[in-house]
Amino acid sequence: MSEIDSLWARIEAAGIEPEIGGPAPDRIVSGRPVTRTWTIEETSDGLYAGIWEADEGEWQVDYSEWEFFHILDGVSVLTAEGGEAVTLSAGDGFVIRPGFKGTWRVVSPTRKHFVVKV
Repeated sequence: MSEIDSLWARIEAAGIEPEIGGPAPDRIVSGRPVTRTWTIEETSDGLYAGIWEADEGEWQVDYSEWEFFHILDGVSVLTAEGGEAVTLSAGDGFVIRPGFKGTWRVVSPTRKHFVVKV
């Protein structure tokens, strides 16, 4: 690997086993959502990047971190506590700031690139 190769990472799932999970049972509003996460980059100062996907369902979210994501496939609805719903679909990019509370509803299986900073 050349020096330049160590300074970038392609965000793709090939050759990486996903972490299978889902929201904590007490956060689930509806459905039985299963999530898959391919972590491509993880640094010692709390930066994570990769691919995330989820099956249909809805759950409560409470962000203590920054997240940028870009929807690749599917449709999800993000609703802030006491706020309006925002529909997210392929091509949409979004930033969620620490302190965001609300719900994430996957209408059709959703896949996104993400970068999280804790």
